[in-house]
Formats: sequence, C-alpha cells, structure tokens
Amino acid sequence: MRLSRFFIDAPLSLGQHALPEAQAHYISRVLRMSEGAALQLFDGSGVEYLGEVIEAGKKAVRVELREQMAGMAESPLQVHIGQGLSRGERMDWAIQKATELGVTEITPIVSSRCEVRLKDERTDKRMSHWRQVAISACEQCGRSVLPLIHPPLVLEDWLKHCSAELKLVLHPVAEPLTSHPKPQSLAFLIGPEGGLSDTEVALAQAAGFHAARLGPRVLRTETAPVVALAVAQQLWGDF
Repeated sequence: MRLSRFFIDAPLSLGQHALPEAQAHYISRVLRMSEGAALQLFDGSGVEYLGEVIEAGKKAVRVELREQMAGMAESPLQVHIGQGLSRGERMDWAIQKATELGVTEITPIVSSRCEVRLKDERTDKRMSHWRQVAISACEQCGRSVLPLIHPPLVLEDWLKHCSAELKLVLHPVAEPLTSHPKPQSLAFLIGPEGGLSDTEVALAQAAGFHAARLGPRVLRTETAPVVALAVAQQLWGDF
C-alpha cells in the first residue's frame, strides 16, 4: 500500500516535528488521519522520511520521523522551459505535467501575443499558486526535488540569460526535430496561445536556438511542453 506523501516547506530530520498549519489541517481534518497513521514526508532536498502521526488535533499535528532514505533520482537531463504565459488552467496544466515529466526549471514568458498581463501584486499570487501546483505534482509523481519556477520575464530578457547546451524553439512551420548529440542541459521555448511571431522566432534563432517542430500537428500551448519533455526524456533523459 502506498503511503500518503506530503511536502513540508521546512528542513526535515529524524525525530519529532510539528507540521505547518496547512499540512496539519489537511492531514487531520481532510484526510482524517489519526495517531499511529504512517506517512512519508519530503522537503525538496532529495531526501525522503518515513514516520507516523503521534498527535492529531484539530489545529496541530505532530509526527515522528524514524527512517531516512534517498528520494527518487532526478533525470540526468536538465531541462529549462520558457513557457509562453497563458490563461489560468492552461498554465497550471503545463506546469503540472512538466513537473511530472521531470522539468528542472520553468520561466513564464511574456511575448507579443500573450493574452495575459500580470501586475506586480498578481504576479506574487500567481507565483505562489504555480509553486503549489508543482508541489502537488511532486507529491503525486514521487519526485523528491521541486522544479524551480522563476518570475515571469519578457522574451528578450529570457533569451539573453538562457545558457543551456542545446536550445530549441518550438514552431509549427519549422523543420522536424533532427537528432542532436546528447546534451547535459536543454532549453525549450514554447509560445503562448497565439504562438510566437516570426520576429520572435528569429530573435530566438539569433540567440542560438534551433527552430523545430514535434510532429505534423499544431499543438496547444499546454500540450507542447508535455510532448517536448516526453521526447527529450526518451532521447536523452531517464525514460
């Protein structure tokens, strides 16, 4: 039987711990776990902890962690996705599935055809929300390390700072993805709902990106990272 598994946003170690309020409420009030229930915790460091609930109140939960073990190994392929900023659920889906498929870093990209514009106060809320989406995906898929989600950047700034060994911009009218020597790090640039303009594709190419398409069909912005990561992990990662 698979243990209930939770991310704790604080360093963990063997011994007793009082859980943060949000996790305590979920464990005691939603899942209704009681004293003696076994669980598994991780803190994003790559280490997993096995233990049990020793106190389960309405507002406080204490656990005792009794065993420490190495978590799931990360893919040898480091993948950074520049994901065109899209509306609500589409962005959530892209982040969730990219996390499940082993992405290392995600940067939301602001480009000319983005239909979403975030103001400073909304950016903080969206960043917190996106991180929680990634946390939930890690809890579900077994990853022990969270992907890094960067604040949104305009496309030109991201292109300047992207330093992956192999850089690919996905474009539906480009040539099919050709074989490349196995890279240690990889970056994908994926457009928003309206796609990237020809000028933006040219900017990416000038910054060292190779234009490529994944199959004959035009993919939605939230589907593209799933296909791209699956292909990359199959070719060069841990599939």
